[in-house]
Amino acid sequence: MDDRPNETPLFTFGVIADIQYADIDDGYNYTRTRRRYYRSSLQLLRNAQKSWSESAVKPEFILQLGDIIDGFNKVHDASDQALDTVLREFSSSRVEVHHVWGNHEFYNFSRSALLRSRLNSTLHTLRCLSEVQAGSEMYAYHFSPVPGFTFVVLDAYDVSLLGREKSSEEYSDAMNVIKQHNTNEDLNCPPVCKGLLQRFTMFNGGFSKDQLDWLSSVLSLADDKRERVTIISHLPVHPCSTGDICLAWNFEELLAIIRSHSSVVCFMAGHDHDGGYYQDKDTGVHHMTLAGVIETPPDSNAFGTVSVYEDRMVLKGNGRITDRLFLFPIPSDTDHVAI
Repeated sequence: MDDRPNETPLFTFGVIADIQYADIDDGYNYTRTRRRYYRSSLQLLRNAQKSWSESAVKPEFILQLGDIIDGFNKVHDASDQALDTVLREFSSSRVEVHHVWGNHEFYNFSRSALLRSRLNSTLHTLRCLSEVQAGSEMYAYHFSPVPGFTFVVLDAYDVSLLGREKSSEEYSDAMNVIKQHNTNEDLNCPPVCKGLLQRFTMFNGGFSKDQLDWLSSVLSLADDKRERVTIISHLPVHPCSTGDICLAWNFEELLAIIRSHSSVVCFMAGHDHDGGYYQDKDTGVHHMTLAGVIETPPDSNAFGTVSVYEDRMVLKGNGRITDRLFLFPIPSDTDHVAI
């Protein structure tokens, strides 16, 4: 995969997605076609932590790509207990964790509660972070682990029915978006059986104009400094990197922004438990969707370690995660335009 295995990376980081821990017996997904291993997911997180702690080059940070605990915890009044259990495993090492918010975070907690919680990574780090704006309820920020590299965490449920008060303007706006495409009584039921319109369900969401404008401004600065940018979101945004039913509502707008900036090298997401990968032929950007822990059998694993070099990132997968080489696109002075 990588023909320079002895080269020392600039830094490494760990990735894991869709742990969805709950202290309940195994069950099935929404359509009852996939087995889910609720208790065993905790052991798979321990396996990942052990691997990262024993690495010759310790990870600079961990990306937890969302759905850290399952929505069933809310039904059993166990949300806080389940979150404590999983965060205790993460805190077994001193490596910083950047938490992304997915739909299961919002099944368990309101947006206002999440902003005050240990899942708000902007409140629990010594690293210098740049948030979207003071006083905003949007959970988006960026950080730079080493000069020349930036990671942008996005809020994929900024426009969503989840986590919002039904009386709020944000809830009303999200309802207007989804009702244009989905008229089912149960909005978790897709409006069509196949095709891109499947994405308009209650368990997905989208990015507001304010967030998209903020992202574009972050990327413009990165373009000018010729940085390498990795964007992180719970929801995937490229149709070739995931099933249609898992895409963000307004994925086209996000893709248009990525394609108008030269600095983006990778987009990492979770949500689709099968995982996926696609390299955009026009931009060279790598779209990686990480397979979920929750549907990984107890005798396997689902985590990865990414080594970052000047010209590439190398993903070493474990279990269901495939090894991959992400060569960086070669930027030029003419390969992006302002939008």
